[in-house]
Amino acid sequence: MWHVILAPLFLILAFASPVSADIYKYVDTEGVLHLTNVPTQTGVKYTLIMREKRVLLNRKLAQNISQYDELIKKASGKYNVEPALVKAIIKAESNFNHRAVSPKGAKGLMQLMPATASHLQVQDSFHPENNIEGGVKYVRYLLNFFNGNLPLALAAYNAGENAVVKYGGIPPYRETQTYVRRVLSYLERFK
Repeated sequence: MWHVILAPLFLILAFASPVSADIYKYVDTEGVLHLTNVPTQTGVKYTLIMREKRVLLNRKLAQNISQYDELIKKASGKYNVEPALVKAIIKAESNFNHRAVSPKGAKGLMQLMPATASHLQVQDSFHPENNIEGGVKYVRYLLNFFNGNLPLALAAYNAGENAVVKYGGIPPYRETQTYVRRVLSYLERFK
């Protein structure tokens, strides 16, 4: 009976894009099987049935990343910014979609706002080389401004440097706090 219930679950998990979640199971007193990625019940014995995959890339994303490798290396070298950091920011900002436009109007791989792009002399935010060059230049500026403090520089990339200065740290905006954690997580995966 269990194979009838679990077989479809494992098929779905096998063909889905990799996710970051351990899967646990337990059987309650009435014999009902429960699956969860967050074991929260106290007094219940959970069994780990699937270990978290530390896979970031699917095939299409890997191709998207590799097509920008040379541009990332060039800009990273010019501005002394780690290539893995640039990839992590691009992953968080646009998922390597050079035509991405945010609801707030940010454009391109590194999601440059029009005013920022203009200040950085980026002619075309949708042009990968221009966007990466401008974005990495901006990251270097923020790293210098915040004395190499990466979390603060990332918070400023997301919320603006004035917000970080105003709060004396990462602003209390859920979006920004999540963004910083996400980029740092991607950074570890790209190293």
